[in-house]
Formats: sequence, structure tokens, C-alpha cells
Amino acid sequence: MTSDSKNLSRPATDDTSDVNILVLLFSILRGWKTILFFALLGLLIGVLYSRYETTTFQSDALIQIESSSGGISALGSGISDLVPSESSPAQTEAELIKSRMVLKPVVDLLNLSIRLSDPTVTAIDKIQSNRTYSQENLPTYVLLETSDGQAQVSQFDVSEDYLDTPFTLVSSDNGFTLTSGFDTFKGQLNKSNRFNGTQGLIEITVNELPSDDRPISITKQSLQNTTNAINSALTVAEVGNQTGIIELKMIGSNQDQISRVLRQIVLSYMDQNNSRGSEETTKTLDFMETQIPDLRKELEDSEAAFNKFRTENGTIDIEQEASILVAENARIDSQLSELRLKKADLTTYYTDEHPLVIQVDDQIAELQSRIQEVDTRIEGLPEIQREFLQLSEDVSINREIYLALLKNYQQLQIVKAGQVGFARIIDLPINTYRAIAPKKSLIVLIATLTGLLLGIMAVLLKNMLRSVVKDPDRLESKTGVPVIATIPRSPLLARLNKSKKSASRLLAHNDVNSLSYEAIKSLRTSLMFGMPSESKSGHRAKVVLITGESPEVGKSFISSNLAEVFSQLDKKVLVIDADMRLGELHRVFNMTQDNGLADYFQQEGQNLVDVVHPTSLDGVDFIPRGKKPHNPASLLSSDKFSGLMTEVSAHYDYIVIDSPPVLAASDAMILAQYADKVLMVTRFDKSIEGQLVYAVKQLNKANVNVDGLILNDVKQGLIGKYSYHYNYAYGNTK
Repeated sequence: MTSDSKNLSRPATDDTSDVNILVLLFSILRGWKTILFFALLGLLIGVLYSRYETTTFQSDALIQIESSSGGISALGSGISDLVPSESSPAQTEAELIKSRMVLKPVVDLLNLSIRLSDPTVTAIDKIQSNRTYSQENLPTYVLLETSDGQAQVSQFDVSEDYLDTPFTLVSSDNGFTLTSGFDTFKGQLNKSNRFNGTQGLIEITVNELPSDDRPISITKQSLQNTTNAINSALTVAEVGNQTGIIELKMIGSNQDQISRVLRQIVLSYMDQNNSRGSEETTKTLDFMETQIPDLRKELEDSEAAFNKFRTENGTIDIEQEASILVAENARIDSQLSELRLKKADLTTYYTDEHPLVIQVDDQIAELQSRIQEVDTRIEGLPEIQREFLQLSEDVSINREIYLALLKNYQQLQIVKAGQVGFARIIDLPINTYRAIAPKKSLIVLIATLTGLLLGIMAVLLKNMLRSVVKDPDRLESKTGVPVIATIPRSPLLARLNKSKKSASRLLAHNDVNSLSYEAIKSLRTSLMFGMPSESKSGHRAKVVLITGESPEVGKSFISSNLAEVFSQLDKKVLVIDADMRLGELHRVFNMTQDNGLADYFQQEGQNLVDVVHPTSLDGVDFIPRGKKPHNPASLLSSDKFSGLMTEVSAHYDYIVIDSPPVLAASDAMILAQYADKVLMVTRFDKSIEGQLVYAVKQLNKANVNVDGLILNDVKQGLIGKYSYHYNYAYGNTK
């Protein structure tokens, strides 16, 4: 039995994480206006940026790089094997394409160093027109379109000091005016003009300028800046890995312009490539042409000496050993001559410190060492045999060297006749007129989502920095005052209050079946059972003071409706608007503020009957605030107000006093001495927790005990963990 009792009495565990997530979600939903504002702002920025951003086009081309070409390989496997092949020729060629060697002919041909622009075009103009005029470079002139016509310049050359210096061109009656920071020149259209400026010579030919004195900015860029500008728009990369195919891409605001420039870059590279291939073969042939006559003379001299020796001494019968030595010596000399020829060819490309040249030198040194050994053995032969051997050896070596060089020379002549570059064009650039940027729909979407995210962050940050009243338990723990009532919002009354014509905020007249009305009745019940048996004044009236920590928390709404539900008990109720500064309680009862509490104090001869007015509610009387006084706190502290409270307490059962906010005035502290119950109204999701806590502390310092908090205007729905109290209405809900 005991065990069962423990199990039954054990409280259910709250899933606080789910509650926190719901609270976070609905705190975001409550800030939907802020989120919508940021989302619309992001949408607007995205649309404006997409119109402001310059439209970008792209053009591309393909070049294939061959793995090898003629030249050294035509000499045979010997020399070509000594020259290592490049690991990725395409990567090297890609860098060469972006070099000034290739780009300078393009710059000169298309006048790319001449830059024209319209300085009068602003960001607003770009957004309004949704387009950007860009210059076009042709071999004969440079063209820039404007809204007032076009500017056309066919020549613009300046001295080095004027490079990258902006000039301004403006049309005039007789031609044009060219100005810089210090110089002003006047020239004629369609004519070559030559000016001597402070920093050097200027030559310019202007064919056409816009009308209406529209200025045009013109600049002669240096070669470095021009090629840098080209390379910033140019991308050169190998397609895939070790494919030998190079893709060139260029972007810009003018499709025709970028295709034209990219085409000339491809053609310029091909010209450089072809000249590089033929240059290698030409250098080799030139070297051979200088060596052939010398080798022919050496062969003729050696043959003449050998024939003369045979004529004088007859035929020499060389022994077997001599034959072997002659053959070996001839073979070594042939190899040695071939290596010397290779070295001579290599030194046309490399220095003596190059590893290939050093390798050939080492081989030559080894063969010379072997020749020394053979010569030592030959010295042992008879003198005539040695001389015969030497002469026959010279003839054989010179003949082999001469014939080999002559053969290679003829081969290179054939190679040169049919030689082409080791690169070929696969695709030249074409115009697609398809913009690659900006992607307007994507920009608008990203900008909207960014605005939405910023809105959510702003709402969350606002909730973090501004802790508003939401949780009754939290209020009780922070203030030490119980929450005796939570008043839900009346949707019908909220809609009516938006209209200036609807002044009455009495639930009995507008929304009698609402949850708000039932909550007011619950507050009445709580006060009835919580009231002391005798009032402070000793009379029958029990005084309820309604105050708040700040304005617009709903004090007047609570005061008027609480008085109305008290009157339903056949009780006489008096409502006093003690907020003599900004009180609006008279509007609730559709009355004026005249002949009110302030007038009772300030006007001589005013009696209680002059300031107490009956209302449309049975049993409810009302004292409005009257004409605004200069010292309301002093008036409330006077004996006259004490006498008023004593007099009215004898005639009413309940007196409801609507006082100014605690943080705005000290009136509530004065009025609290007459009250049997001091209630503080705070507004859900609007009042600040810190202000409410501070207001309670201020009253406590004045020895005023706050008897209860009223959480007003609680919104129904899944906003917090206490909202389930208002999901059901008991009774007639029609």
C-alpha cells in the first residue's frame, strides 16, 4: 500500500527540452514582423544587386600540345636520348600563353592598352538601365558606346611619364578638348594630333565623341598593367591529367570583345610556337654547315698522306695484332669524334656546367684513356707498320665522321622542309551570348534567405537582451509575489481596439463569453476570499489598488472590468482614476475627464457629488481624473484626499483605484496606504522582467506590500507551458 501511494504521488517528469524548443520556436514566430522586414530587405538588396552587377560572358578555345617535335631527334637516338623529356609540356605551354611574349602582339594589334570609360555612369544608372556599356577593341580603332552617342579613338600614344595617367576627352565646336591634371589641349576630329605636354609627347586621333559635352575618360596603360588585366580575365589550364590539351577561357562584359581577344591570343601563341620549332632546326643546320667543309678537307688531307705513304713504301702486310689494334683504335676514334660532335651540338643549347655536357666530357676522357693504352701497344710495332697504321686510321675516321655529318645534314633539310609547330588548334572561340554571371535568381534567393536568417538572429538577440514577461513561475521566483491571475487576450476586443471609434473596453459589452471575461471573474473570486474581514478605513468599503510597473500594461482594462464583475454581486463599486497625469479610464466608460479628482482638489466649492458620476453599469460609479494638475503627488498626500476616501468608503462596498505606473510616478506608494489589496498588472510578452522586479522592490522600500501580480494579455496557443489553461472554455461559447 505504501509503495502504491508513493508511485501515485510521484510527479510526472517534464520534458523540458521539448518545452524549450517550443518556446524558442514560438518566440521566433512572435517576431514574424521583424523577420518579414529583414527578408523583404534582403529581397530588395538582392534584386538591386543583380541589376547593378555587370553581366559577364565567357569564351573558350582548345589547343593540343604534341609530345615531341623534330629538331634534335632527327640527329638519331644518341643526342635525343641525352635530352630528358619534359614531364608535362602542356603545363609549360599554359604558362607561356600568359607571358608578355605572346600577349604583346595581341595588345599591339587590338590597341588593348587604350582604355575608354564613361565617368558619369553611377550605380543608380546601372541599376536603372540594368546594363553596362563596355569598350570594343578593333585593329583600326577603340569604341565605347554611351547613352549620348559613341566615342571612337584610332590612335593614342603617350610618353612613358603619361602611362596609366587618366585624361578626359570632351567634344567641342571645332573638335575636342583633351585634359589631364595639369594640361589642356585642343584638337580636331579625324586628324592625327600631336601635343607637347609637361611630361612628354602625346599623339591622338579621335574619330567621334558623344554629344552634349559628355566627358570620356581615356588612359594609355603600360604593357605590364595591360597584360595583368588580360591575365586576370584569362584562365589557361590543362584538361584532365597529362592529356596534352589546353583549355583557354576568357570572361568579360562584352561577348564579341572577349572572343576577339581570345582568338588573337591563340593565333599569337601558334605563331610563337611555329617559330620556336623552326628556330631549333635552323640553328642545328647552321652549325653543320660550318663543320662540313672542315671535315671534308681533313678527309682529303688524310687520304692524300695515306696514298703517298703506300706509293713510297709499297703494301705493308700488317700482322693479326696490328689489324686488331687498327680496328680498335678506329672504333674508339669514331666514338670519340661522335661524342665531340654531340658536345658541340649540346653547347649550342647548354653551358659547360650542364649535366649533359659533363656526361659527354666524362665519356670523352674515358675513350682518350683507352686510346692511350692502344697507342702504347702500337709503339711496339715496327716503325713502318706504325706509320701505315696511323695513316689508315686517320683516313677511316675522317671518312666516317664526314659521311655521318653529311647524312644528318640531309635529314635535317628534309625535316625543316616539312616542319610544323608541336601545337595545333582544336577549337577557336565562338560567341555564345550566354551570360555566366550574375545568376540573378540565385542572388535573389541567397539575399532573401540571408535576410530571413538575419531577421531570426535579430529576434533571438532581442529576446536574449530584452527578457520579457512570459512565465508566471519565473515571475513569482524573481519578485516573491504570487501571480493571482492570468488574463488571456480577447481576440474580439483586440480587433475592436484597433478602431478609433471603439472606445469601450468592457468585456461585458463586447465579449461576454470569452476566456478573458472568465479570468476576470476568477480574479474577483480570488480577491473576495483574500480580502481582510475589515478594511483599513474601518468602513464597509474594501479598497483595491491597481498599478503597474510601466504604462500600457492594461491597468485601466483590469480596473474597469474588475469593477463590472464586482457589481454583478449586487455590490456598490466606485472606480477612481487616480492617474491625474495621463489617465484614460474615462474613455472606457464613454465619459469625459471633466469634474474629476484633480478638480475636487483645485476648485473651491467642489463637493463629492460633483466628481462622482454614475456609469452605464448598474452599481458602478466613477471619478475621472479631471484637469491635469501640476502637483498630483502632493494632492494625493493632502488631508482632502484622506477625507474623500473616508467619505466614499462609507457608501460603497468596493473601491477600485487605478494609479499611475510605479516607475513613472510615486503616486502608487501614497495610494497604497488606503488599499486593502495592492495588485500590480504586467503585460505578457511586452513588460520587462527587470522593470517589474525593480517596481516591486520600490514599493517594498516604501513599506508597501504587493499582494499579487496580474499577468495580462496572455496570448492563447502553444506559446508556453501554461497556455493549456486557456485552450478550453466552459459553458456557452457561441
